[in-house]
Amino acid sequence: MPARKSATKRKPETVLKDEKDSKKVKVSHRSHGKEAGEVLILGQGDVGQLGLGEDIIERKKPAHVPLPEKVVQVIAGGMHTVCLSDTGHVYTFGCNDEGALGRDTAGLGTEMVPGKVMLEEKVIQVSAGDSHTAALTDDGKVYLWGSFRDSNGVIGLLEPMNTSVVPVYVDMPEPVIKIASGNDHLVLVTLSGDLYTSGTAEQGQLGRVSEHFSDRGGRKGLARLLKPQVVKFKRKVHFTDAFCGSYLTLALSTDGHVYGFGLSNYRQLGTKSIKMCFEPVKLTCFKNSTTSWVDFSGGQHHTVCLDAEGQVYSLGRADYGRLGLGQGAEEQSEPTPVKGMEPARSVACGTAVSFAVTKEGSVYAWGMGTNLQLGTGEEDDAWSPVKMTGKQLENRAVLMASSGGQHTVLLVKDKQES
Repeated sequence: MPARKSATKRKPETVLKDEKDSKKVKVSHRSHGKEAGEVLILGQGDVGQLGLGEDIIERKKPAHVPLPEKVVQVIAGGMHTVCLSDTGHVYTFGCNDEGALGRDTAGLGTEMVPGKVMLEEKVIQVSAGDSHTAALTDDGKVYLWGSFRDSNGVIGLLEPMNTSVVPVYVDMPEPVIKIASGNDHLVLVTLSGDLYTSGTAEQGQLGRVSEHFSDRGGRKGLARLLKPQVVKFKRKVHFTDAFCGSYLTLALSTDGHVYGFGLSNYRQLGTKSIKMCFEPVKLTCFKNSTTSWVDFSGGQHHTVCLDAEGQVYSLGRADYGRLGLGQGAEEQSEPTPVKGMEPARSVACGTAVSFAVTKEGSVYAWGMGTNLQLGTGEEDDAWSPVKMTGKQLENRAVLMASSGGQHTVLLVKDKQES
């Protein structure tokens, strides 16, 4: 993977050139949304996560969400939705009980429709979990709002038990180039290739807190979990990318290796054991001399991954068809090819559902049908990939998909624009 290596070699120059004025650093990453389009949404939305107002709390087929600007990225949190506009504004809607919307929703029904988050700087990437949202600015700063939770409730955001209903600045030692969220943890990839994590540590998803301290930081307290800190390795490893499942983290190193940590009770990390991994493990099941991995997404107990050729794979828990490997498929401990689709450009997971967006602009869905997230119009589970259809998808190419606890959001553009 020489292209990536040369990119990392150039990075220190950017830092040196801009040391005097950090504002001049402009970060970029291949995951940042560049194509603008419209937002479509489907599934269950009884707390406003569909963004279609108080009267519409369910959509069996993709419905258009009116927004004042074109959008370059869509993210489904557990029960809220985040949209990033092409001008760098963030719009949110859905459940705001813990402040995940980052804006005042005191007015009746204001959480049920898109509203703008007040941020002075231009945002280039967003991520979201169950009760938190993060935003990355074009100069590598990170803002965070809402709250992290563990099995006993709220733990705070950056400080113990302190949550925030508006964006707060995350103090980092260097610019960040990529952010990713699990249900209750945040992963940050920095310009020099370090990995920082914060949030809940119960399942090992931070990769830097031993099991001994995983319950609210043990005697060291919650501050140990909430302040983003670097994930340490025995020898120096530089990372180009990171991805999250609900309770796990996966990261790609510059030399093409995949490292992971967190929950693997259904072998969703690809480990031989079902023990939680509290420190990073080099995942040998992803080491294939002919394959470079480009995308990962994890649900509650499964992981979907994509190689450079556009082939989709899945591993982990098989119930409800979430692996897409056909009726009666069983748990998988290593990446297993998902058949029946054209080459893909990205993958996404909800709790027990999976999606692949093809290079041609179709989206395939599989998994649990109960919440109508798959777009089949039925509540039946789909054990193999099904191409999503609907009036709003006619003559449109899908750019990206994201799925939460009960809803799915798509970014689409008109085909004649492409």
